[in-house]
Amino acid sequence: MKKWFLILSLCFFTTTSFAENERFIDEVTLGAGNSKDDIGIYRLGLRKNFDRTFLDSDYGWLSGYYEASTNYWEKDGDRIYGIAFSPVFVYYIGDKSNSIHPYIEAGIGGACLSDTKIKNRDMSSNLNFEDRAGIGIRTGSFDLNARYLHYSNASIVQPNDGIDIFMFTISYIFPAS
Repeated sequence: MKKWFLILSLCFFTTTSFAENERFIDEVTLGAGNSKDDIGIYRLGLRKNFDRTFLDSDYGWLSGYYEASTNYWEKDGDRIYGIAFSPVFVYYIGDKSNSIHPYIEAGIGGACLSDTKIKNRDMSSNLNFEDRAGIGIRTGSFDLNARYLHYSNASIVQPNDGIDIFMFTISYIFPAS
């Protein structure tokens, strides 16, 4: 099971875009967190920001990003590997000319997990939904974020224990070309 995860991750992270003057990846993210029952969660992600903004006003604007990630969950020797993809909407607060941009975010995506069980959690399905809500601050070349993630199969298969995760991430924003 580890082999397919490593192969998919390698293919995933070595993908490049050949589009003229367009970067395929805008940011790289690292995250760490825990579930309420102390399952350690570690995440490496790549982001592509939306090229548009919506609902621009004096108070802020709506935009977002697509994030693809590899995930590692561990508790007392049990391990799960996963890959996930999520579109995420972000509402930035304040004026675009500010150097610091606080924001709130939310999104729903999909995840493929290498196993359905970790300790006493039974996800029942390798395919799950990844729901998220978070807050953060974007400044210069970095983005700092605290988020809540929920993984479950939406009760398509029973039992559906799901897992709730609290995670902190830091993103490096590549300079504009």
